[in-house]
Amino acid sequence: MDPRIDQYKEKKIGLALSGGGVRGVSHLGVLQALTDQGIKFSHISGTSAGAIAAAFFAEGYAPQEILRMLKENSLLKLLRPAFGSHGLISILKARFLISKFIPHNSFQNLKTHVTISAVDLGEAKLVYFTDGELDTAILASCCLPGIFAPITINNHMYVDGGILNNFPVEPLVGNCDLIIGSSCNHLPVVSSIKSFGNLVDRAAMITINSSLSARKMLCDIVIEPHNLGGYGIFDTDAMDEIYMIGYEEGLKAINGNEKLKELIQGQKK
Repeated sequence: MDPRIDQYKEKKIGLALSGGGVRGVSHLGVLQALTDQGIKFSHISGTSAGAIAAAFFAEGYAPQEILRMLKENSLLKLLRPAFGSHGLISILKARFLISKFIPHNSFQNLKTHVTISAVDLGEAKLVYFTDGELDTAILASCCLPGIFAPITINNHMYVDGGILNNFPVEPLVGNCDLIIGSSCNHLPVVSSIKSFGNLVDRAAMITINSSLSARKMLCDIVIEPHNLGGYGIFDTDAMDEIYMIGYEEGLKAINGNEKLKELIQGQKK
């Protein structure tokens, strides 16, 4: 047996999922491609949209099933900003949909270990949630500042983890033998900006991606679709397209990445 293949047998495989709004649906396509090949994960870390994908997948739902649930129950639409409202709005209205599909509401009862990142607004620091109430941790990680009122957990105010770390690889380092990263915020070169919304979205992504290269270096394998730059973070009507872009990028990685090929062969033994 090739020792390069045997080394992946029984190894702990970690998965890091970036934030990115509706573009995070691409993670589900990537997950579908990888799980179709028998890859199993021991630890998943995610922020914002990546936190949603991580939690539902760790509960045991198949990626295609999660996509269907998101579409039929409008979870991502509930996370869209209400620009016409007065002041900040509460993100907690989405809480009941999470509890509908993950009724135990517990990190400990998930089938795969999950870490969710959020930012402690009062202490201005990144926090990793690994226990406690799952739904509030997910919503805290998705809580866009300036749009949603912060989520309060144990008297601390929390907002979107992507502010300080939109690609939370660090919780996997030292805990996994091999780390796969799925990032959904590749920005293409553009010559014009079509709208104010596009301007805000692109500026936010440039800021968030500023530390992306260093975190990619912590991964053994990075899967990053290059065709998502045209989608806004609130383009909920494009979920099927975004899913397929992720799935196709996952297939491309499976066919073209030697480490991934060895991992697949090793886990099939």
